[in-house]
Amino acid sequence: MLPVYKWWQLPYFYAGIKAYDIVAGKQCLKKSYFLSKSRALEFFPMLKEEALVGAIVYYDGQHNDARMNLALALTSTRMGATLCNHTEVLELLKKKAEDGREVVCGAKVRDCMTGKVFEVRAKTIINATGPFTDTIRQMADPETKKICQPSAGVHVVLPGYYSPRAMGLLDPSTSDGRVIFFLPWEHKTLAGTTDTPCKVSDSPTPSEEEIQFILKEIKNYLSPDVQVRRGDVLSAWSGIRPLVTDPKAKNTQSLSRNHVIDVSSSNLITIAGGKWTTYRSMAMDTVDAAIEAGKLQPESDSKTDGLLLDGAVGWTPTMYIRLVQDFGLEADVAQHLANTYGNHAFEVAKLAELTGKRNPIVGVKLTEEFPYLEAEVRYAVREYACTAIDILARRTRLAFLNVQAAEDVTPRVVEIMAQELGWSKQRQKEEKEKALKFLFEQMGNSNREKLMSIPINFTAKEVQMYNKKFENLDTEKKGYITSVDVRRFLDSIGEKVTEDQLRDMMNEVDCNKNGLIEKDEFLQLMSALKTGAVSHSRLGRAIEIHEEKRRDVIPTERSGGGV
Repeated sequence: MLPVYKWWQLPYFYAGIKAYDIVAGKQCLKKSYFLSKSRALEFFPMLKEEALVGAIVYYDGQHNDARMNLALALTSTRMGATLCNHTEVLELLKKKAEDGREVVCGAKVRDCMTGKVFEVRAKTIINATGPFTDTIRQMADPETKKICQPSAGVHVVLPGYYSPRAMGLLDPSTSDGRVIFFLPWEHKTLAGTTDTPCKVSDSPTPSEEEIQFILKEIKNYLSPDVQVRRGDVLSAWSGIRPLVTDPKAKNTQSLSRNHVIDVSSSNLITIAGGKWTTYRSMAMDTVDAAIEAGKLQPESDSKTDGLLLDGAVGWTPTMYIRLVQDFGLEADVAQHLANTYGNHAFEVAKLAELTGKRNPIVGVKLTEEFPYLEAEVRYAVREYACTAIDILARRTRLAFLNVQAAEDVTPRVVEIMAQELGWSKQRQKEEKEKALKFLFEQMGNSNREKLMSIPINFTAKEVQMYNKKFENLDTEKKGYITSVDVRRFLDSIGEKVTEDQLRDMMNEVDCNKNGLIEKDEFLQLMSALKTGAVSHSRLGRAIEIHEEKRRDVIPTERSGGGV
């Protein structure tokens, strides 16, 4: 949905969207249409009503890009390709061609899991490395000019109630001229994106400034009833777009909106730019260029048109019902498996363990909030998953959907992978540390600690009130709270938690990581909850329950006495 707040914008945007339909041709999913103000609010109740003229609705596709990428890799192996996972290029190998030129003939690579270095030789070498395009091109020729201009785009994930399940929102003109979208994704809401020139990095990090920009812009389009809170951000990440210039173009400064294929003097074929929607055309053009550059003799023409990817054969929209009926899975879990794995969903279901419940019969989840099963971890190992990060970010999307949930399940993910791969205790420790570092640096978990350092701004009355709450927990007046204090407090209000849950409650507040909640940390939490910088805290909610129960108690003098 593209909301319109000025009458003159209506024909302008409508013409642009209709042109989008025309360009799509037979591939157009559905025709765009206009919605009146009342109908727009019916479809998107969270929309700001004031000054709304109407809205234009158009259709676009959405997919699980990580799973799509894996499906392509699996498809290629089934068609004869050899794949190396977690492998980096150290240098390109060269040889003398018949005409005296030095041409690339292979690469020296390193297995990042074992450290083993080995050589791979081939008749032609294709460089399809996204933002790392120029790194490889300059291995072939250190003097070659760069064609890639990396740009960082930050995205944030918000709770699902921020958007309807089947309708997204597009702001084509933000305060600084960038485009912001607001989409339902995996039962959450995805908002983005920024567009900032950056350096190429293995670990791009979302900045707090960019997160705040996105929240500020979406706030302009939402009803005043929807309080856009920083604490509602479940995850945040930065991706690098490889914007490219065509080295053969007259104006080499202008960025190409299409993919660019470049064959260097050393016969390195580079494919850069483009987008998911044209990936098959990109692949076909690249292979054609490789055939020509390497003087290859293909056995057949391109087979990409109509080729079904791994898992697609036999898939139907109702396949999940068979999973429910045959295995006793929950319906939402079955839908997730069918839509993610296609006909391989049954293989995953066979690995699922009994829950011990009447319903669902099988399918132990990694976390109750999401449909991801422990069985998927075991299956992912069979699909080349090598690290805990592979599972959290690239096989499931948990790290992208809720970084706290990903942190919570990390120990269990590592435990299951250790069973499958025979990891030592030391390797398990290393995997946990790497996963937590990834979540902290790349998925926005570090921003939570920054929010917990926002200056405390309480009135004298509020300071007195929060000190009283702290004393309710610190009954021995030590000046800090231990897990024993929290356990005693929870028992007093009738709340039962496991040891793992208790530890998580402590870790949410214990910024110093010393196993204690000191008074300044406690007040910091109360301040973050008050301002909305943090929207939820298990300890904070327990204190609220205590306060509610105290308010609900009727004193005996008001009740007329006891019996």
